[in-house]
Amino acid sequence: MSSVGTSGLVLNEKLIFEHSDPGRKGYSLPALDVPEAQLPTALVREEVAGFPELSEVDVVRHFTRLSTWNYGVDSGFYPLGSCTMKYNPKVNEAAARLAGFAGAHPLAPEHLSQGALELMFSLQQELAEVSGFPAVTLQPAAGAHGELTGMLIIRAWHEAQGNPRRKVLIPDTAHGTNPATAALCGYEVVSIPSDGVLSAERVAELMDENVAGLMVTNPNTLGLFESQIKEICEVVHAKGGLVYCDGANLNALMGIARPGDMGIDVMHFNLHKTFSTPHGGGGPGAGPVGVTAALEPFLPVPVVVREAGQYRLDSQRPQSIGRMRAFHGNFGILVRAYAYIRTLGGAGLKHASQMAVLNANYIRARLEGTYHLPYKQRSLHEVVFSERNLPNDCHTLDVAKRLIDYGYHPPTVYFPLVVKGAIMIEPTETESQEVLDEFCEAMLAIAAEARDNPELLHQAPVRTRVGRMDETAAARNPRLKWEG
Repeated sequence: MSSVGTSGLVLNEKLIFEHSDPGRKGYSLPALDVPEAQLPTALVREEVAGFPELSEVDVVRHFTRLSTWNYGVDSGFYPLGSCTMKYNPKVNEAAARLAGFAGAHPLAPEHLSQGALELMFSLQQELAEVSGFPAVTLQPAAGAHGELTGMLIIRAWHEAQGNPRRKVLIPDTAHGTNPATAALCGYEVVSIPSDGVLSAERVAELMDENVAGLMVTNPNTLGLFESQIKEICEVVHAKGGLVYCDGANLNALMGIARPGDMGIDVMHFNLHKTFSTPHGGGGPGAGPVGVTAALEPFLPVPVVVREAGQYRLDSQRPQSIGRMRAFHGNFGILVRAYAYIRTLGGAGLKHASQMAVLNANYIRARLEGTYHLPYKQRSLHEVVFSERNLPNDCHTLDVAKRLIDYGYHPPTVYFPLVVKGAIMIEPTETESQEVLDEFCEAMLAIAAEARDNPELLHQAPVRTRVGRMDETAAARNPRLKWEG
């Protein structure tokens, strides 16, 4: 099949359906050695209409070719702001593939699972030390799932006090999942406008006995540290509320400051962000939750505990919010995070945060002046620019698409919403100065193109297999099957 993409590049890649040839097979099955199943006739069909018939090598080459078209953290710089797309060390993968971990069955008896349970217990302790919370659950399967777990714990605590309350305060610089999580838990969301960072005075104006708590992201989505966080927590606590912290940006703090010491009551961790486990692609994640001692009785069950040198799963927690996940969480991801922590140690985790902050501020220093910086407060692990300085009707989307031509995955765009045309860049500690310089040179070159040759940005990307898509039409009218 030959086709032309909107970029003008001619493609001569046969798709898998065009390789189909009647009678061709790519598998061989052994003779049936069990009784044949007797299925209802209505549920049986002899063939799948239109299903391609291919050899094994056709299928392998097809998917291998597709894999080379993809972009991942192993192939280049991934500057997604607020998503902390750091490199996944291969030692973590090796640890997760050890037979005793990879082959562990979740229903194996405790006396045969001591190694797995010890790792889980130790990871709980390590995360507790990093965050300043005395108790941690590993059960949530992702960051948003951790948010849900944390807010259900807050709701259960208020119900135990006799008043579940009705409202949750959320600043406009919080992560976008926070309002959805609060609403899912039955709360009315009250948005708090901020000028980059949140003030204790503004929280005090809205805080009353009907507010269950405050959901805050620290550092926030602008990459700015909430400098009044202790005073804010005191205001919320004075009215009987609790403070939830979105821990997605912990990569700026680990080894330097602990949210539990700031007065936070609940926080979720993103192991696929801060602790270098695989991120994205629809695969398993992990969103452990840390809580204060007062909230520990409400953690999901089962809880891994150590007694007399042995590890077991404790499900006898009468105030628990119940089970949030089948079995005990995504265990392979937990192994990877544990390997990362043990590899770096306390000093290494601190150094990772320091380098993440340094890298973000290096990018800020190189691009500030060319790209508009909406907030002048010192950045931490990420920096947010806007499209304000772009001339000739060029916008953030044009910059993002043109970056693809330079070989880079675009940063996060149009978020946070408080910045018009936001360009949100987070380099993490992974990247070297050479990589950052090359990225900054590309960003500066694109700014020059916007001035001298804006049509190039409007048409970008022009060096890819497929040109710029109509993303609105794709979202509204998705094509979910092969149409030939």
